[in-house]
Amino acid sequence: MHSAVRRFVGSTAVLLLAASVASQTTTPAPTHATTSAPTPSITAVSDCHPHSTVLWCMAGTEEYQIVGPTKTEEFEAQYTGCHAHGTDVYCLDPDGEEVQVLIEPEDEDEHNHTEEDPHAGEGHCHFHAGVEHCVGGAEQTCERVDRDYNIPLRVGLLFVILFTSALGVFVPIIATTFTRMSMNNIIFVILKQFGTGVVLSTAFIHLFTHAHLMFTNDCLGELSYEGTTAAILMAGLFLSFLVDYIGARFLAWRQSRARPAEPDNSISHTSTPTPSESERKSGNVTPAPATALTHSDHHGPHVHGSTDGSPVDEKLSVTVLEAGIVFHSLLIGLTLVVAGDSFFLTLFAVILFHQMFEGIALGTCIAAIPSAKAGTLRKLIMGTIFALITPIGMAIGIGVLNHFNGNDPSTLIAIGTLDAFSAGILVWVGVVEMLARDWLHGPLLNAGLVRTVVAMFALICGMILMSVLGKWA
Repeated sequence: MHSAVRRFVGSTAVLLLAASVASQTTTPAPTHATTSAPTPSITAVSDCHPHSTVLWCMAGTEEYQIVGPTKTEEFEAQYTGCHAHGTDVYCLDPDGEEVQVLIEPEDEDEHNHTEEDPHAGEGHCHFHAGVEHCVGGAEQTCERVDRDYNIPLRVGLLFVILFTSALGVFVPIIATTFTRMSMNNIIFVILKQFGTGVVLSTAFIHLFTHAHLMFTNDCLGELSYEGTTAAILMAGLFLSFLVDYIGARFLAWRQSRARPAEPDNSISHTSTPTPSESERKSGNVTPAPATALTHSDHHGPHVHGSTDGSPVDEKLSVTVLEAGIVFHSLLIGLTLVVAGDSFFLTLFAVILFHQMFEGIALGTCIAAIPSAKAGTLRKLIMGTIFALITPIGMAIGIGVLNHFNGNDPSTLIAIGTLDAFSAGILVWVGVVEMLARDWLHGPLLNAGLVRTVVAMFALICGMILMSVLGKWA
């Protein structure tokens, strides 16, 4: 009896212990599933948006990475029909294809790190006209970024730019003024055509491209008129044409006023008695002097500079050219200084050549002005203005170094407007006053084969070299 009771109690204890063990081994399972498996309430994800090449979507207040679509495909705004496969969650796109939803904490931390560090891809950021542009997935901030600027280096290189600009602009002026080099010398022709190519490339590759970058900057927002850059360029071109046209009309008006008053003796020639019919038939008529005709031919209505030697129009054209270059050079100096140290030396080297080439272009045009209307002193003053303007821009940049924000909307509009306007000026001067005048209405129209080939080669070299510099500046 006692042994039976003992066996019954022992078997009961064993059963209770087994039940307890079974209960302990099965209870943690739901907890484990909850921590590793997706939230069962996810039935759809929406507000999908890419970060670089990765798509992220929202489920309530949580953000999850979506695996499946790539940036080469069309990202969807939402995915529905979410369901579980084991411990993974999948949703369906509009075509019924599955995409995986990742909810691992390490992925979220990785995403948050990317989102909080706007300069994670700074290696893909570079400066154009002093404004930082980021490519290759790097994110760009519109706020001002505090940078460490090497101010002593910038002050020292200001004088290097001054020397280089002066060298480029003064060499053609001094060579034609203090030596026997004439405008027809092959060296001068090479310099002038090289300068023409530089002006054309500056207008299109540098100024127009920079203006377009300013007006399409994400920090400025979307312009309601897409042709803003081209419209401002056209305004600069039209204003340059207007200045040339008014100058030509003024010259023609002044010449027409001076013409009747000059040779009074021409009146006596034209007022000689009209020969009779018999005198004309007999051939005894003395031809009237050609004084009036010669004077009229010499002071006719032709006013274009190098075509007929009119110096006033030549001086006006060079003044318009220098105005466009001065606007551009001032901005170059300002934006060079405010570029970050990581890119400053590269940009400086590029602008060093840029200013030398541009100085040669302007210097050859100044040197070509006839001395009768622009003496040596005036030419040197025009060259000095160009040599000083970029260092002045650099000095202004140093002064505003700790306040300048290249991605501020007002800054973008100001730089973009000046760049596009200057581009219009240089397009008019480069195409009409330099290219067309020399090649279609000037000395190169009927030049020999060797001179033509050399001049064309110099023109192409100017365009190519300045365009290559546009990769960095």
